[in-house]
Amino acid sequence: MTEYGRGPGPEPWHPEDPQYGDQGWTGHEAQQGQMPYVGGPQQYQQQEPQPQQAYYAQQQGQYPQAQQMPYPQQQVPYPQHPQQHQQQHAQQQESYGGQGQVWDTGQGHYAQAPQAADPYAGADPYAQQQTSGYPGEAPDLYGTPEAFPPPRPPSMRHLDTEEQWQEEAGADEAADSFLAGGGSGGMDDDEGDDGDDGGRGGRRSGRSGGQPKKRSGMACLVAAVVIVGVLGGGGYYGYNYIKDKFGAAEDFAGAGIDETVDVEIPKGAGLGQMGRILKDAGVVASAQAFVDAANAAPDGKGKAIQPGIYPLKKKMSAASVVAVMTDPSKLRVITVTEGLRNAKVYAAIDEKLGKPAGTTQGIAKNEAKNLGLPAWANNDPKIMDPLEGFLLPARYDLTNESTPESLLKQMVKKSTDKYAELGVESKAKELGLSNPLQVITVASLVNAEGMNHDDFRKMADVVYNRLKKTNDVTNQKIEFDSTYNYIKNQSEINFNLKEAQAFDHPYNTHHVKGLPPGPIGNPGLEALTATLDPDRGGWMFFVSVDGKTTTFTKTYDEHLKLVAEFQERQKQKNGG
Repeated sequence: MTEYGRGPGPEPWHPEDPQYGDQGWTGHEAQQGQMPYVGGPQQYQQQEPQPQQAYYAQQQGQYPQAQQMPYPQQQVPYPQHPQQHQQQHAQQQESYGGQGQVWDTGQGHYAQAPQAADPYAGADPYAQQQTSGYPGEAPDLYGTPEAFPPPRPPSMRHLDTEEQWQEEAGADEAADSFLAGGGSGGMDDDEGDDGDDGGRGGRRSGRSGGQPKKRSGMACLVAAVVIVGVLGGGGYYGYNYIKDKFGAAEDFAGAGIDETVDVEIPKGAGLGQMGRILKDAGVVASAQAFVDAANAAPDGKGKAIQPGIYPLKKKMSAASVVAVMTDPSKLRVITVTEGLRNAKVYAAIDEKLGKPAGTTQGIAKNEAKNLGLPAWANNDPKIMDPLEGFLLPARYDLTNESTPESLLKQMVKKSTDKYAELGVESKAKELGLSNPLQVITVASLVNAEGMNHDDFRKMADVVYNRLKKTNDVTNQKIEFDSTYNYIKNQSEINFNLKEAQAFDHPYNTHHVKGLPPGPIGNPGLEALTATLDPDRGGWMFFVSVDGKTTTFTKTYDEHLKLVAEFQERQKQKNGG
């Protein structure tokens, strides 16, 4: 930077400079010891401020005589180091006072004036002189301690700055780290000696035209670390993205380690959610591996995995997990099928919860009144099991908090809600029954003897017809084999009918009239709706000759023919 923060060029001085606007320096040069050109008719268009002639003469140490003629059209070089500015200032004052040549102020051209004697000849150039400018003009401001330094010719304004820059460049080179190479950031000495233009060119070449300044080694090291970090991080995430997108999913091998966990799959969970649950439990290595294995399972079993709790081992292969979860016996649920007796439900609960055999059955017997049964459920002291018919067929998911009591309460509530929905209480009388419990009892008989919904409706009609007081064929006896099997806790077709008819028991419909005291199983929804809406075809008898199809008849003779056919088929089946 030059004085007052300005660069080289013809711009005005800083406004606080007392010589602001001083453009006394001209670009003309004169030979050493000669006066500048004056008096000529030629006019010069101002390009840059030009120095005064006295300054040039003083710079060379010679003061020409007043009458000496100048050399025309010749120039002298700008001085190479500054001198006192007082002579210049005095001469400007005197020139403006009309005693000599009129100097260019940047507003006009040189004007002809008579050649005056040099007022500085023989005088001490360093002595302070009175100015003879405009009347009342203030004294020289450059002579006071508070004065700004005197202005310098444009060609010299870059010298100190150039040297300063060269020193700074040298300091920067010394501060370069071991990573920087050699070379100079400065300029040659002769690059700054071409006048004002050369000074500018030298200044540019010194800062930007030569070799660039070397960067700090620490900055280079930090930049290298940042670049390596960015590239390394990008490569790492890019690799993981490609691996996750196109690579095989991470998976364990084998059937897992000897550490079992119970994993609960909620209702409505898809394969993706199942995979995430299994991964969080430490069972599979990745959710995607489980999804792939489930989709690859044969017969679409992997897409039909049921909700519930599965006992699984940690670190299992996805294929092993799918194999376990597609096996119904591995699922921690209790499934009550249509017509299933309570005795089998109790045994299943004990097994799933790890309880001793008979635990759940004992609770059902001793706590029946506290498990939520409706008031009409237990109105006969001959009932073998108060909960029979109230464990509605459905799937019941087990949790880690499940107990025999909690499961029985859940099943009883589900049954009670369903019976209320179907209107069992209100329809009992319409069907000719004594109470709602008999509706459930008829439904349990229908479910035990029938094969399908069509069979159920005809079977219900058989029950209602045999209960009629006008029934003189069976004498109001139901005569269902299923009741005898219930007493014996068996499911036999071939048993001694005469023994069954002679066996005295409230539930044995071959021996007693009417319905048993309570249900003999847990009827499903189809059996229940069929019981509430029977066929009404007047059916009295039925038999399944082949064990698959049930044939219904209205007369006893038709029935005897079918019974004979059934017995012959059974004899051939048993080998004689």
